[in-house]
Amino acid sequence: MDPVDTTDTDSPLPVPVRSRLRHLDHNVLVDTRALERVRERFDTEQARLLGRFLANAQSPATLRAYRADWTAFGAWCLTEGRTSLPADPVDVAVYLAACAQNGEGTGRPLAPSTLERRAAAIAAVHGAHGLDSPTRAEVVRMTLRGIRRTRKARPRRKAPVLLSTLEALLAVRPQDGHPGGVARRRDAVLLLTGFAGALRRSELAALTFDDLTLVKDPVDGAPTLVVSLHTTKTDQEGRKNQQVALPRGRHRATCPICALTDWTRLIELLRDHGAHALRNHLEHTPPTPPTGAHSCSGLERLTPADGTGRPLLPSVDRHGRVAERSMSPRAIGDLVKRYAQRAGLDPDDFGGHSLRAGFATQAALGGAADREIMRQGRWTNPGTVHDYIRTANPLEDNAVTRLGL
Repeated sequence: MDPVDTTDTDSPLPVPVRSRLRHLDHNVLVDTRALERVRERFDTEQARLLGRFLANAQSPATLRAYRADWTAFGAWCLTEGRTSLPADPVDVAVYLAACAQNGEGTGRPLAPSTLERRAAAIAAVHGAHGLDSPTRAEVVRMTLRGIRRTRKARPRRKAPVLLSTLEALLAVRPQDGHPGGVARRRDAVLLLTGFAGALRRSELAALTFDDLTLVKDPVDGAPTLVVSLHTTKTDQEGRKNQQVALPRGRHRATCPICALTDWTRLIELLRDHGAHALRNHLEHTPPTPPTGAHSCSGLERLTPADGTGRPLLPSVDRHGRVAERSMSPRAIGDLVKRYAQRAGLDPDDFGGHSLRAGFATQAALGGAADREIMRQGRWTNPGTVHDYIRTANPLEDNAVTRLGL
């Protein structure tokens, strides 16, 4: 893992604590002592191979969260003169209670969900080092239960992006031409694919052109885009081979495959002729009309799907330069917020999850059955979908409409 920067001069921690933090082992989910024993019994290469697989046992997002949580707990233990590994269950309970009451010196209490994740991080580190988890002790479990009962506030959900909201977000994309035309086309793919595919922001960030398959209807030739999701939040090992299908939209402006067609042509131009040709094309091509014939009718194949793992949604800077790396999940969430603000909406109400929530809500408003919504969104719990349906239409199948009031 990358080292955690603990040299912030504005940190509320005492200088000796910050100094000792630099020497913490941040490979918290890898038992370095066990790897040393592997080196003694086998060789360095086998230990390196084992370490790589152990480090990849969790998703990068989980590792980042656990590393930050473990560093915070280690800092508290150093400040209080406690032992972090192995930790005493009472110390863990006191730490969680302190965070629930005063945060970490900020005065802002941490949410119960954050504290539960911190407890999970502490348990994971102990398990990785062959130690019993202190979080299984009754004192820790009762402390977390008391925190949840005391802090009963329901988590604030992000507002769903409905179809009307989606159209408003699409309308405030950068202007066509150069350099705005690059981000304009990429962001149309992001918004429409995330909405129609009910994708999480992490799933969007992980997509490559190789994950896309174009299927033509044998009767009318209408294209359908099949998106393969190798790993997801609920299938982190990719065993289910989950897929979502995106049909051609009714209108060109909201057609996911038309957006992909326009974006693919730019990527092909950049790949084959370079940035200068891309700029020249954007500067001399008239803006794409929001109405009219679908551009996806002429899409025969996705040439960027060449086995190189080219990201579908790469980073684009303000000069229209396309990076080789994909956007991060956080950048996707920030983009949705930014467009919401441009559209005159409260950005705090929206985020990356708004696209996925919007799919379920809009589908419910359109009369889709639970089974249909669950299939596209890969939900396994009907209760989750019912929450969205109640958001969409609280009077649907509700006996209150039969009271005769």
